[in-house]
Amino acid sequence: MTRGPALPFILALVLCRPALAAGCDCLWQGSFATVQGHADLVVAGEVVAARGNSIDLRVERKLRGDHTRETLRIWLKTRDYCRPEAQQFPVGGRWVMALYEITQQVPGGFNPHTPNLSYGRIGDYRLSSCGGFWLRLSGEMVTGNLVDAPRWDRQPKMNPVLLDLLARYVQGQVDRSALQEAARPDPALRELILDTREFLRGQD
Repeated sequence: MTRGPALPFILALVLCRPALAAGCDCLWQGSFATVQGHADLVVAGEVVAARGNSIDLRVERKLRGDHTRETLRIWLKTRDYCRPEAQQFPVGGRWVMALYEITQQVPGGFNPHTPNLSYGRIGDYRLSSCGGFWLRLSGEMVTGNLVDAPRWDRQPKMNPVLLDLLARYVQGQVDRSALQEAARPDPALRELILDTREFLRGQD
């Protein structure tokens, strides 16, 4: 009695498997303050070029790690790789990133017919999407999933934090509580901003 209705359901699952396999499924590894400790390189810089699923980041400041190049090639989302989309990092944008170096060839990771869509080359870097591996950099302030923010929230409510403070944390010179205090939204500051906006409206 159940074999008839079950068959279309099973066929639907079989047909959907390629689509499911094409997606990324990973656990949240933590905010930037946590995941940066496992990364090979932590840098601040500006995106100067984009091609396929890669971007070139001109390094403005190294927070931790070894590298000798002024510009890094960073490989992002393609296939089912758990990485952010390249479109999230337009040319001219500035970011702080916790990166993993690509040290091994991956079977099937490079297709000569689509050389700009690749897992990445040995010696380049990859950016994970399974945690707060990147922060937006505006001037000398960072925002994003910095410390103890909700999972998968890329723009949590927070005070912008000085890059200098973040660099000291990454280098082990200040503890996590310093970041927590700096990033905590300040109700008094928000009230001042709202009062200032109201005052400016009254001057129009």
